[in-house]
Amino acid sequence: MAGLIPQAFLDDLLDRVDIVEVIDRRVKLRKAGKNYSARCPFHDEKTPSFSVNPDKQFYYCFGCGAGGNAIGFVMEYDNVDFPQAVETIASSQGLTVPREASRDGQPPQAQESAGKPLYALMEKVSLYYQQQLRQHPDKARAVAYLRGRGLTGEIAKQFQMGFAPAGWDNLKNALGESDELTQLLVKAGMLVVNEKGRMYDRFRERVMFPIRDRRGRVIAFGGRVLGDDKPKYLNSPETDIFHKGRELYGLYEARQNNRRLEKILVVEGYMDVIALAQHGITYAAATLGTSTSQTHLERIYRLCPEVVFCFDGDAAGRKAALRALEAALPCMEDGRQARFLFLPEGQDPDDAVRAQGREHLESLINNAMPLEDFLFEVAGEGLDISHLDGRARMSKQALPLIRLLPEGVFKQLMFKALAERTGLELSSLMALQAPAPVFPDDAPPAYDHAEPPPNADPYFESDYQEESQAPVRPPRGYSNLAQAAMALLLHRPDIARLVKPDVLPDEQGPDGALLRELLALLHKRPESSTAMLLGHWYGTSEGNLLNRLAGQERLIPTTGIEEEFLDTIHALTQDIPYRSKLAAQVDKLKSTNYADVSELEKQQIRELLQEKAQRDARRNKPG
Repeated sequence: MAGLIPQAFLDDLLDRVDIVEVIDRRVKLRKAGKNYSARCPFHDEKTPSFSVNPDKQFYYCFGCGAGGNAIGFVMEYDNVDFPQAVETIASSQGLTVPREASRDGQPPQAQESAGKPLYALMEKVSLYYQQQLRQHPDKARAVAYLRGRGLTGEIAKQFQMGFAPAGWDNLKNALGESDELTQLLVKAGMLVVNEKGRMYDRFRERVMFPIRDRRGRVIAFGGRVLGDDKPKYLNSPETDIFHKGRELYGLYEARQNNRRLEKILVVEGYMDVIALAQHGITYAAATLGTSTSQTHLERIYRLCPEVVFCFDGDAAGRKAALRALEAALPCMEDGRQARFLFLPEGQDPDDAVRAQGREHLESLINNAMPLEDFLFEVAGEGLDISHLDGRARMSKQALPLIRLLPEGVFKQLMFKALAERTGLELSSLMALQAPAPVFPDDAPPAYDHAEPPPNADPYFESDYQEESQAPVRPPRGYSNLAQAAMALLLHRPDIARLVKPDVLPDEQGPDGALLRELLALLHKRPESSTAMLLGHWYGTSEGNLLNRLAGQERLIPTTGIEEEFLDTIHALTQDIPYRSKLAAQVDKLKSTNYADVSELEKQQIRELLQEKAQRDARRNKPG
């Protein structure tokens, strides 16, 4: 039946169903305290790390990060889409799934059915391109190119490679049989409409690489030009079913070719993935013209415990590696690994495997630089750590990187390794403050925050040092205060009544925006459970974050949750804006000769520092 599933029905269904029963029918659960546990069905493991919480009605795997409510579990385990999962669970409860007309503000999961025509059309497009590679009169150029790259017909078939012949309307004429289908081709990004209203094929005279999602559905294409057109490689635009920041080319094929994935090799191009697969290295995937993101890595780590990044050894490759390091650090939960492989300058994995063979390249992969070594190499670049100054500067550059790691054994070991490299006591090192890490394209700070501004008044020096070295820190285990507040809300949705959504300032970044949305939803629907909240954002990057926060039950205090929530909101609404105001004043002082600062501005800073002292006194007052 067509139409969207009403959100009210989804909430009622999640309220009726017992997630323990749903999962236990598929995976045998064992009681473990107040929760249930099992070996995770989504990755191979020897000891159970998969936990099901009957009170909050969600599951979470501490090994691979999989998590969600009953509907999400059925989707993942039964490999079905959202409507099918709802039908399955509703049927077990003797319920009929209602449908309603489309409306604005529909929940993300209800959009799944809306994408079906696009999926079906993209499959036809893929078959069309494959047919052109076999039958088109001009196929010889495409075939010659593929053979010149050392590819066989078998590997081209496995990756469903195709050919878009020269011409402006081949695809339009072949598949745009009606106005509805033509508009669907535009929506899928396969046809382009220019400013004059002319419609034409996006891909022309190119070898075609279909991009498939985790279920093997074609969602987009990449095309490599055969003529002189630019750019050399062209990707589909983002559509309702394709978001390049989430997808990895070749990941589906890697899963199909490896019953048990040990690692994923992240490379830069389609041809790298395909050439490696032909030579027996079937665990490579490529980003789609973007840097490796945390979203990419979380998807990979749900499948296997290790990522190996492969880059060219030139300056561009080094810059890409720094971006990958930045993305990887927050994902490095205990049990996960990341390595960095730099090939000789000018050589890519395709060149390497064809020139030196599989064994040589796999030897390089297996001996790639561990993340911890690359981090310390980056932090110590250009420094002489045989001298005290070099070791001090190295610690200052390594600390902000290490602090990006999630809490756990690995983070503690990294602090210990830095202490050994610098000769500092571990306790002293962990107490030090350091500025945020600066990655490529980030502007360096005008002054080091560990030093007072030039020509400073002695009155300000001690207060400035104290303020700059005492930021508002999130509780252990969270990247920021907004995440800490969201975790408390997920475990105790009823505490949303204590604050209003509009109390939060706008300039809190994406996590702050999500916190405001979470509070707004809970004020609108105060009966919402944890499972309902996870379902509301299912299938989005925000949903992935909420799943992870919901799974961190060990970080939630057993008592005083309301007080901690109010303290966290107070820090977000009062302390951080205050510190931002003070920082702006101090930054102005730092960039100005002290003699040019007016008495009024000096007095304003004094008042802000006095306000800080009063705040601290009130917060530290007993009782």
